[in-house]
Amino acid sequence: MKKLLLSVLALASYLTSSAQCTELFISEYVEGTGNDKALEIYNPTNAAINLSGYRIERFSNGSSSSSAGGVLNLSGTIAAHDVFVIANGQTTGSTSSPACSPALQAMADQLDGVYPAPTYMNGNDAIVLYHNTTIIDIFGKTGDAAMTTSSGWSDMFPYDGSAGTIWTENHTLYRKPSVTQGVTTNPGTFIVTTQWDSLPVNTWTGLGTHACACSSVGIAEKDNSVSVVVYPNPSSNGFFNILTGAAINSIQVYNVVGQQVIAQKGNNADKSAMVETAGLPKGIYFVKVMMANDKTVTVKITIQ
Repeated sequence: MKKLLLSVLALASYLTSSAQCTELFISEYVEGTGNDKALEIYNPTNAAINLSGYRIERFSNGSSSSSAGGVLNLSGTIAAHDVFVIANGQTTGSTSSPACSPALQAMADQLDGVYPAPTYMNGNDAIVLYHNTTIIDIFGKTGDAAMTTSSGWSDMFPYDGSAGTIWTENHTLYRKPSVTQGVTTNPGTFIVTTQWDSLPVNTWTGLGTHACACSSVGIAEKDNSVSVVVYPNPSSNGFFNILTGAAINSIQVYNVVGQQVIAQKGNNADKSAMVETAGLPKGIYFVKVMMANDKTVTVKITIQ
């Protein structure tokens, strides 16, 4: 593996529901400009998994068939609590179909094949991960008639791109740490915000690592009944993640002289968040997490 998992201490409330940590699932989705596309697969188990028999299929424009979307048979091995990155394999191109960025391809454990391979997705394509004949994860919805005209799935009802912001096009999406298994049945409606968090287009900061409640190593601090996990700590990748036992209202980061250097709003619903720190000097900081239940927890973090 080119990247090792930065693991997280699972909160007790998550561990109760994490008995499903038995099969691979899609942990990150990169839908960038041109052919800068990638997928990340996470192994939530305590053992390495040989990828023989695993494959990814693309259901173009929400089709009920992958015949026009391409198939990629995976090869290699994913270590326990590690990830496997697949990037678009195009190395030459034109204005209408440029090559995938070499920097993104360098992060991959496997490059995809030629068009119409799965990593030629563009927002309104469903992605399905199979183990032999069994569906073990679905991103999107196959057979979704709305995707014949919409450019992707959005964050507001009716989630078909007609309202709100389209998340599955021109975004990087990463699976929430509380998710412990894939979607094994085609959803009636794909509500992307339920299991995914969003980053701006062409953001690859976290590709190659994934935090999940299935893991059992990390750093946690507690305030009475509320747990807050900040990871990785120390952080050297330009970001850190927060996993809490209550919905997040806001996040504030202070330097050692008490100056606020980051202020980030939560949505009073999610119990996880990513905080970007690329602009901060190296040093010690204090992360103040204010939650919807009026609890506040402060955690020390080192930025390297």
